Amino acid sequence: MWPRIGGLRTLALGTPGELRTRLNTLVLAGVKTATAGLLTEYAEEGEELEQVGERLVLVDDADALAGVVEVTGVEVVPFAEVSWDFARSEGEGDRSIEEWRAGHAAYWDRVGTPVTDDTDIVCIRFRLVSAGEGGVATGDLGP
Repeated sequence: MWPRIGGLRTLALGTPGELRTRLNTLVLAGVKTATAGLLTEYAEEGEELEQVGERLVLVDDADALAGVVEVTGVEVVPFAEVSWDFARSEGEGDRSIEEWRAGHAAYWDRVGTPVTDDTDIVCIRFRLVSAGEGGVATGDLGP
């Protein structure tokens, strides 16, 4: 099961360190409005897919609140069918769908979960609700 903060599931982007810091910065700047994950990770962790309207706590390397996002879309597609529109929404600077696929395949290979064209990918779109600790103080953890 994934960690919870204030009853909300957490969203830990990438791996801790430089990558997570960069991805969180993109979210907090409003550039990154989507993320991709492996469907198999949900089964392994006993988690359900996110739901439209669900709020997630974006966490930093210490699993502390960095911001709150609200899910605006969830779709499961084979790796080879992830759209360029979705890939662009990830805001990571890829210049083509081929570049996005190569980068994501290399990432998942590095973390020990290689993908094929048929691997099911969870494509999550979201919007930033609040940034930093202010989300808790202002009640932005709720719907």
